[in-house]
Amino acid sequence: MISYKNPARVAGLLYLFVLILPILVGVSRLSLITDDPATTANNIVASEWLFRIGVVSDIGHVMCLLLLAWVLYGLFKSVNKNVALLFLLCISISVAIQCINMINYFAALHVLSGAEYLTVFEEDQLHALAMFYLVDMQTHGIFIAQIFFGFWLLPLGYLVYKSGYLPRILGILLMIGCFGYLIHVFQYFLLPSYEVISYPGLAVATISEVSFLGWLLLKGVKIPSKGADKKSKEEKIETESTKLKS
Repeated sequence: MISYKNPARVAGLLYLFVLILPILVGVSRLSLITDDPATTANNIVASEWLFRIGVVSDIGHVMCLLLLAWVLYGLFKSVNKNVALLFLLCISISVAIQCINMINYFAALHVLSGAEYLTVFEEDQLHALAMFYLVDMQTHGIFIAQIFFGFWLLPLGYLVYKSGYLPRILGILLMIGCFGYLIHVFQYFLLPSYEVISYPGLAVATISEVSFLGWLLLKGVKIPSKGADKKSKEEKIETESTKLKS
């Protein structure tokens, strides 16, 4: 009487891409973006194709994130449609901010393009301006997007907790993970020198997301079929009727 929902495993696969793609892109960028503006500029000019692949990978990441939210909405809208719409809205805003934030990568690329109209700037100035886009502006954009990417775990965790077809501990961890991300964001903007404050929350957030995607991939989701749900309601009504008669 239980139906296995394949979209749960699709969601798990998308979630895996959402978590892995930024790591892979980050590793590739470590070889290009350094603390030295001149070295960074030379690396990007020499490996422009690799830099562009990183930007395309970022686009793939946000697409997977949007599809993940859509699939999860389909799984949890029967639990509470309004709450499911809330996390879908949060992810949509986060995706929009991340897409706009990618302009900073292209801005840095154009600054280093050697275009004729840029000859009014000294070489060191162009390198510094590229670093401004690549590091400062891009990082600020990521943390602004993380406000909504972190907050979405609260309604998602609530739905997991209330669903009855997923372990409640996963829902609790996801809701705690939401505050872990938010603490990280406010620490970055308000107390940038105290990163250690955010470490415990980030650890819980990572554990919650990895546990959730692992459950989706390995276990899937067992949702009572319509027939089983109807029978359960009939049995409940019959039991209540019997109690009233007695």
